[in-house]
Amino acid sequence: MKQVKVLGPGCRRCRTTAEMVQTEADRLGIDITIEKVTDYADIAGWGIAATPGIVVDGKVVHAGGLPKAEDIGKWLG
Repeated sequence: MKQVKVLGPGCRRCRTTAEMVQTEADRLGIDITIEKVTDYADIAGWGIAATPGIVVDGKVVHAGGLPKAEDIGKWLG
């Protein structure tokens, strides 16, 4: 099971990003758990300056703006 963190203050883009990640995981048949990280100190600890950020299995894969679905698929695969 993949561990995914969506880093951001809980804004609309952050919520949309979490939905996009879950949708792509479902489409690919990949089991994931999503944790939403909203604490600014925790977000900064990942080195993220622009949100939303995405961390997959402990590795930062995206920061700032909405990701592309095909990129999400690569990160999860």
